[in-house]
Amino acid sequence: MVYAYKRQSILQLFEDNPRLNVCAPMVRYSKGAFREVLRDYNVHIAYTPMILADVFKSSEHARHDFTTNSADCPVVVQFAAHDPVDLAQAAQIVAPFADGIDLNCGCPQKWAYKERIGAYLSDRPELVQDMVRAVKAAVSVPCSIKIRKHPTDERKTVELAKRAEMMGVDWIAVHGRTRHQKSTEPLDYGIIRLVKESVRVPVLANGSVFSLQDAETMYEQTGVDGV
Repeated sequence: MVYAYKRQSILQLFEDNPRLNVCAPMVRYSKGAFREVLRDYNVHIAYTPMILADVFKSSEHARHDFTTNSADCPVVVQFAAHDPVDLAQAAQIVAPFADGIDLNCGCPQKWAYKERIGAYLSDRPELVQDMVRAVKAAVSVPCSIKIRKHPTDERKTVELAKRAEMMGVDWIAVHGRTRHQKSTEPLDYGIIRLVKESVRVPVLANGSVFSLQDAETMYEQTGVDGV
């Protein structure tokens, strides 16, 4: 990591902009240099790739994989975790260099599910609640979660979002597919809209946005605060 820089308030961005342009976390791509380039293309918020919280908090070598600079702002550091203590400790280490801490509750990869992270958390709202609470108690930067449609019951998607909101989560990103669906399958705008209508915090939409028209359709179908 590098020296901490003056950070930017993401919550103020939500206040000042009716629509935020967001670059979602992308494996191998969302590193520092890539995020810096994004700033020239009207991106309000950029996420890091998903980082394993237990490894990050335990290994200085692993922390070298995260870099930032004064142009990389605002940046949200996304962690995968299943233990509140691991997540809180990782958040404390990275907080001086970040504008937000995100908990990944949606990674659909089989290896992630076996490790009890990502979409594994879809059926464990109490654990997500505990992890959000731990982060909010440990650091002063905003905390968010990224979720996806529950495989069998959309009410559980809403429950997950509302429980996180109860613990003070600052915004929620929603992907409109289940962990079993391929990226080529149709996106469920309805579940994103349902989450948006069920919580008071800002909601970001994720999935199937490849053009400005796709983004416009997403806004029209869901009423979200950013894409």
